[in-house]
Amino acid sequence: MHNKRTALHRAVWVAHCMDWIATVTRFAERSGGPVLDLLIRLWLAQIFFVSGLLKLTNWQSALALSQYEYPVSWMNPVTAAYLGVFIELVGALLLAMGLATRFAALSMLILSIVIQFSYQAFDMHLFWIALFGWYVVRGAGPLALDRPLKHGLVDSALPLAASVIRLFSALSKYVAPLYQLLLRCWLAAAIVAAANAESHYGQILPLNGAAHYVMGTYIVIALLLVLGLGIRWLAIALLFATLGMQMSSLQASPDIYWLMVFALMAFHGAGRWSLDYLIGKFLHGIYPQLDGKPAFSLEGLPRVVIVGAGFGGITCAAKLVHTPVQVTLVDRHNYHLFQPLLYQVATAALAPGDIAEPVRGLFRENFNTSVLLGNVVGVDTTKRELILDKQRLPYDYLVLATGASHSYFGRDEWAPYAPGLKRVEDATEVRRRLLTAFERAEACDDPVERASLLTFLIVGGGPTGVELAGSIAELAHFGMEKEFRNFDPASARVLLVQSGARLLPSFPESLSEITRVSLQKLGVEVLLNSRVEQIDEAGVTVSGKQIASRTVMWAAGVVASPAAKWLGVTADNAGRIKVGADLSVPGLSNVFALGDTALVDAWNGAPVPGLAPAAKQGGAYVAKVIKAQIEGRAPPAAFRYFHLGSLATIGRKSAVADFGFIKLSGTLAWWLWGFIHVSFLVGMRNRVSVMFDWFWAYLTFRSGSRLITGGVDQNEIGFDQRNVSAWTFRKKPIN
Repeated sequence: MHNKRTALHRAVWVAHCMDWIATVTRFAERSGGPVLDLLIRLWLAQIFFVSGLLKLTNWQSALALSQYEYPVSWMNPVTAAYLGVFIELVGALLLAMGLATRFAALSMLILSIVIQFSYQAFDMHLFWIALFGWYVVRGAGPLALDRPLKHGLVDSALPLAASVIRLFSALSKYVAPLYQLLLRCWLAAAIVAAANAESHYGQILPLNGAAHYVMGTYIVIALLLVLGLGIRWLAIALLFATLGMQMSSLQASPDIYWLMVFALMAFHGAGRWSLDYLIGKFLHGIYPQLDGKPAFSLEGLPRVVIVGAGFGGITCAAKLVHTPVQVTLVDRHNYHLFQPLLYQVATAALAPGDIAEPVRGLFRENFNTSVLLGNVVGVDTTKRELILDKQRLPYDYLVLATGASHSYFGRDEWAPYAPGLKRVEDATEVRRRLLTAFERAEACDDPVERASLLTFLIVGGGPTGVELAGSIAELAHFGMEKEFRNFDPASARVLLVQSGARLLPSFPESLSEITRVSLQKLGVEVLLNSRVEQIDEAGVTVSGKQIASRTVMWAAGVVASPAAKWLGVTADNAGRIKVGADLSVPGLSNVFALGDTALVDAWNGAPVPGLAPAAKQGGAYVAKVIKAQIEGRAPPAAFRYFHLGSLATIGRKSAVADFGFIKLSGTLAWWLWGFIHVSFLVGMRNRVSVMFDWFWAYLTFRSGSRLITGGVDQNEIGFDQRNVSAWTFRKKPIN
């Protein structure tokens, strides 16, 4: 049994390595390949287009060249000149756009052959022929107009369109691999001929450039090219060698076209007519996951149930993808949420979809991971079952990464008046209240009532409170000018209430002071050593003083999920489970807790903070522990949290960052904050969307997410109570 398990783990490890190589290869081909294809097309197009323009502006010289320098025996010189200029101009434009690419490449291929064999023989002309031939048999890549037009043309009424496209597909499938073989053999023949000084092949082989590759191993290089063995790695090595020779030689240097061809081989491989393809087929037969099939049977494997699709949960699940286990990821939402940017949704800087990603999409390639939408109500540790609303889920290992919610320190009656920020629903509710307050102020004639509507109070001076206050102040001062007629949005009052002596208590005092000064420059009123005593519909009582505010936000404290109650174990005041050094729950060696759910003194003897990096490190560590137990190996060393730093943004060009030995503030910290937060987002679409939204808002002071959505209270908006369908917004006429 032990030998069988060891063999399975060895096979999984080898499969993991093969899968990693295949993933890197696919990524390179799908990301770099299209860019290289576009660059080569643009390079070739500009050469021919410039040539055509020069001939068109000096037509007599073009006629002379056609008649005397490279005459075409079977064509009238004038006709040849017209046709040549037409191909150079129109063909170049089509090639650059990737429109009718094969036809454009074919015409330019014929023109290149005429130039090489009827005018003068140069290596450059041979590479033109080779590259145009590549586009004839393969077509343009994804960054071309041909790709989006293809599907429409197949079903169009254009005569022969479907037949031509099927012909092109056949060329790509059957002829392109053969062309790759001929291209490799052509390069190998050029290197061998250059080594043997066989100059009489100069008209068909690029001997001048090949001479740079005549070295002690040229026979090996030529043999590998012909056999198609290790082509990607060989091409990468030759690319670097070529670049090295290019930089070290001030005189004759390898041609740029060799770089192009080697880059094509590095991204696209050797093709079907190669040993690489045969070896790949053999490996795909041994390791079926390379074809997207399961690498091993899931039947009878240990069951790992992970509760929570936050950073800790998805990291743990991702780290177990190549471990022989069945993984079930349970969450009451179908998305992974990046909570640190919830305040930007609340202040209309981002849309909810920018910081959330569907969980199923994250694990679509992980065959041993299933995602379950459900609400956990308890855990039966005796039967080893997770209890959901309508089912029980058996487990062998249970990982609780259930996060935390906001805490009102025993004053839960404040919750309706001061929402916190832990869920998308919280953020959209805060946004609704925030934007509605401005709308109600526009419709209000009472100065006192308007002042209370335009007073925004945030409770809590931690990172969330600081970021909320700064963002609201910027929205009021810079984002809404000229949009209202009855009041100036910049007159809004933003207050940040902190019970302690300084803001950002987890940061150094110097950065706390910088934060306070920066917020005050934005117009935020910072109330330190101030205690919130009451919150109701009229406003907030702070240290005995009543502040009329219709929009209050809570950022003062958090409490862990009820995971401790599910397990029947004791918890600290914040609801966290005191876990062991391996993040397991005391008395339950197969149950683990991490992130905001757990309390562990693994940060140089101090409790691990409730940050995204801490949750990710905890998830990765628990995956190692589970993997070690399953494989019968010694467990890893006790969990240690490596603090990567703390960051908080204050405004559009100000932030603070604490990395221990390095402390930053101002613009540099702001750029660093943005880079790190974007990198932590899950999904390329989210990263691109957030970067674009930030860039647009930074340049224009405008955001595209100022929508009032969600449940609407009639009294809150200002409806006419006699007719709910009638608005009572009253505006002054615009002069």
